[in-house]
Amino acid sequence: MARLSDAAHAGSDLEAVLRQDRLLALGGLAAVVLLSWGYLWHGAAQMDHAGMSMAAMPHATDATALWLTFVMWTVMMAAMMLPSAAPAIALYGALVRKNGARGRLLPGVWLFTGAYLVVWTLFSAMATLLQVALDAGALLGPDMATTSTTLAGVTLVAAGLYQLTPLKAACLGKCRHPLPFFLTRWHDGPRGAFRMGAEHGLYCLGCCWALMLLLFVAGVMNLVWVALIAAFVFVEKLLPGARITTLAASVALVATGLFLLTGGRF
Repeated sequence: MARLSDAAHAGSDLEAVLRQDRLLALGGLAAVVLLSWGYLWHGAAQMDHAGMSMAAMPHATDATALWLTFVMWTVMMAAMMLPSAAPAIALYGALVRKNGARGRLLPGVWLFTGAYLVVWTLFSAMATLLQVALDAGALLGPDMATTSTTLAGVTLVAAGLYQLTPLKAACLGKCRHPLPFFLTRWHDGPRGAFRMGAEHGLYCLGCCWALMLLLFVAGVMNLVWVALIAAFVFVEKLLPGARITTLAASVALVATGLFLLTGGRF
């Protein structure tokens, strides 16, 4: 009886530790998201208060402006993508804890999350270079939206058509149903956690990169559109009816793009 009591007590202690670990992981993830949105809001508020825009700041030749642009994109991608990635991160954490309860040493969720963010950080670097190129070509307005109706139209049509591609469908499927990914691509240890986080990040990138480029149409620091795109990504990746949502977005984007390309103006 004493042994059974000790075993039950040990099991209770383990459950308490696992519960605390889960709360810390999800709480930390929520804190990162809130801090990211806070940083974006503060930056936008400062720009509005000073009557400035990133286009009015030192241009691409200024290393400080280039760095700030990269930081802005990196923080923005974390703010936009982590909420929709949270279920996959939580699932990974549950699998880690389950294996850990059997005595296997596996890394925590932060290695997985960090690798996921590395992928979007690399995308942020590419987006920064694209913004530099558009700025150098005088194709960005004060709100960091393209001044070229043709470029805006082509971007919208391209993003809409990409919604219908097999690559988009495959990547979206991995994002919506991460369990088969973990079951078939599981790797132990810290390297395994980083590898799986990077792979999952690549699937999310394949799913959403075209949507992120729409910020050059709506305005890179237009927080209303940043929030709307983030909300659409969340709905498309997590809620039922993904196919209808994807198709509706495709039709809307292509129609809007063609409207601009045929001389329409908002």
